[in-house]
Amino acid sequence: MSAFLLYAYNVMSQPLNLFIPINIITVGLVTILGIPALFMLIVILMFLF
Repeated sequence: MSAFLLYAYNVMSQPLNLFIPINIITVGLVTILGIPALFMLIVILMFLF
């Protein structure tokens, strides 16, 4: 389910060029922490890159 959520985010954010890679760390974070982890990953992506 979390991999699908990351994939859906990547498809929707493609025009903004905000891509979160789907790997074991990101899927694990979203699996354990849920939707807040996805928001955290988006914020980290925007501030660091």
